[in-house]
Amino acid sequence: MMKYFLFFSFLYVFNCFGQYNLGINGFQSLNGFYSARSIGTGNNLLSVVDNDLVLSSENPALLNNNMRNQLAINQTLLPTGVNFGSVQYAFKSKIGIFSPMIKYVNYGNFIETDEVGNVLGKFSSLDYSVGMLYSKSFNPVISLGVGMNFLGSHLETYSSFGFSTNVSAVYKHPNQLFSAAIVAKGIGFVVKQYTSSSKTQLPIDIQSSITYKLKHAPFRFSLLAKNLNKWDVIYQDPNQKPTYDALSGDTIEVKTPGFIEKLAHHLNLQVELIASKSLHFRTGFDFNRQQQLRVYNRPGLAGFSFGVGVYFKKIKIDYGFLIYSKAGQNHAIGLSTNIRDWKRKK
Repeated sequence: MMKYFLFFSFLYVFNCFGQYNLGINGFQSLNGFYSARSIGTGNNLLSVVDNDLVLSSENPALLNNNMRNQLAINQTLLPTGVNFGSVQYAFKSKIGIFSPMIKYVNYGNFIETDEVGNVLGKFSSLDYSVGMLYSKSFNPVISLGVGMNFLGSHLETYSSFGFSTNVSAVYKHPNQLFSAAIVAKGIGFVVKQYTSSSKTQLPIDIQSSITYKLKHAPFRFSLLAKNLNKWDVIYQDPNQKPTYDALSGDTIEVKTPGFIEKLAHHLNLQVELIASKSLHFRTGFDFNRQQQLRVYNRPGLAGFSFGVGVYFKKIKIDYGFLIYSKAGQNHAIGLSTNIRDWKRKK
């Protein structure tokens, strides 16, 4: 029965693609990073298969029997007071492993003014999603997954609601060293717009990733390719004009990105150092984030991220630090445990 469910879920996704029109994307919270472990590598760890429940929040196909009864809580803080997080649990049923989860983004309080600046009061803003994940292994190396989410967004007196779906597939080589994944995120539709004139749509993002663990060294490398449904993701100033060389008088044309540069803007390199079973170090580099958010000619550490995982007998703690620019960073912490480990053994 669940095989048919997954099959029709994939058909639903392709149908949504066929009906999509150009418009303004809403529910940008779908593109957030809710895992402290993933934030430590700069983006989503889609193809790492190591029984970490929180990774399945972005790739449902990673769900497996070893995650049953796991509970994961993640919290991220931004320097502006914005905070977002997630709560996720996994349980086993007769037809497989399910994982309900809640994600939220609290944008904080804002001052409401009229057109001349008089303060009228305050208002708040909140985005959230409530969903369920499910995966099915068809053989020892291939798994498919699907996640269904109800979306809500509230800004002052305006509200919007929608439904989204994530579908994914994971391949893990029998040698346990290589794995690959593909995920289609944000497939769905808006049920209620903020206003009658709004035309927002969900932000579709197709991502693919490969992971390789060195056989005789404690390093695991992942390469993530994102925004595969849109080739050119580079922002270019529409007001930029050609300049002139003061000495020669030659015209210096506005630089046009080439194939290699456009490709690089899709890639995120992720590295994990597995120092021991109880201690992991992580880092990552996102070229697009560096180029789009750097201070002119002074990129600094924009685009880099760092993290650490400390694993005890009953609880796991992950910390992630993502650098957007000199103006701000993300700090995230994640806690996970297995409820069964806390039960007294008779």
